Amino acid sequence: MNVKKGMIVRAIAGRDKGNFFVVKDIDSKYAYIVNGKSRKYDTPKKKSLKHLRITNTVIDMDGITDKKLRRILNEYSQNNTTDEGGSNFV
Repeated sequence: MNVKKGMIVRAIAGRDKGNFFVVKDIDSKYAYIVNGKSRKYDTPKKKSLKHLRITNTVIDMDGITDKKLRRILNEYSQNNTTDEGGSNFV
C-alpha cells in the first residue's frame, strides 16, 4: 500500500515514536506529517517513510485546521490503541 495525502500514520522511530500523525505531503523518500499540536499544519515534520507505519484510514484535508487535526487524531488513537490493520512501509 502506498502512502497518500490525508492518510493517518504512526511513527515507529524517533522521539515521536508511537504517536499518530496525518500525511500532509509526500515525495520519493519522505512524508511531511502533522498532528495539530507539536507539529502544526503550517510547519510539518519531514519523516522518512521507513519510520512510519501506515493505516487504512484517510481523512479529507480540505479546510483542515490544527484543532480538527487534534480532534480526529485523538478519536482515532482512542479507538485504535493497537497496530491492527497497519503495515510497515519499507
